[in-house]
Amino acid sequence: MSAIAVIDYGLGNLHSVSKAVERLGCEALVTSDLAEILSADGAILPGVGAFGDAMAFLRETGMDEATRAFAASGKPLLGICLGMQLLFDEGEEHGPHQGLGLLPGRVVRFRGEYKIPHMGWNRLQFRQESPLLEGLEEGHVYFVHSYHALPAEPLDLIAVTDYHQPVTAIVGRGNVTGMQFHPEKSGELGMSLLRNFLRLAGAPAASDNR
Repeated sequence: MSAIAVIDYGLGNLHSVSKAVERLGCEALVTSDLAEILSADGAILPGVGAFGDAMAFLRETGMDEATRAFAASGKPLLGICLGMQLLFDEGEEHGPHQGLGLLPGRVVRFRGEYKIPHMGWNRLQFRQESPLLEGLEEGHVYFVHSYHALPAEPLDLIAVTDYHQPVTAIVGRGNVTGMQFHPEKSGELGMSLLRNFLRLAGAPAASDNR
């Protein structure tokens, strides 16, 4: 059974993410222990809240360097929601604040005469081939966010959605990937995306074990 570290730095939807991982047949280790994180087959960086607060918690707990070290190991790393945003160089929320610097780009607030936060079900539009999308068709997933990522490198943009503009939904470079939406709350498509990530960590190609 593949073991997936759910990185605990004091913020994030740890319970729902870990339960989704377990439903898909993997062991979920909710942990802030460096050795446990580095020994896992894959790692997930969840997150809710503000970019600057999250980076402060990551630094205080040492989970910023743990996340960078895991990414450097070559094993699959997934950021979810705020966790995806933290992968980038910088965020402007109450900012600017330095991010983890694993993906080039910035995270900025939605600007326009429309409802913020962006909240609800929106359709994914695939932009690049990726193992995360293997066997899947475009469909709807669940978003809740007021800030969105602007990747500096177009090839890092795997999928977008439309919210008055193209909005970054899935990113990836090598073993580092991110999803702006909540796959664990996004029905069949969300669980299928999460399943594909777990396969990158060595999980068997099994169906959802509900």
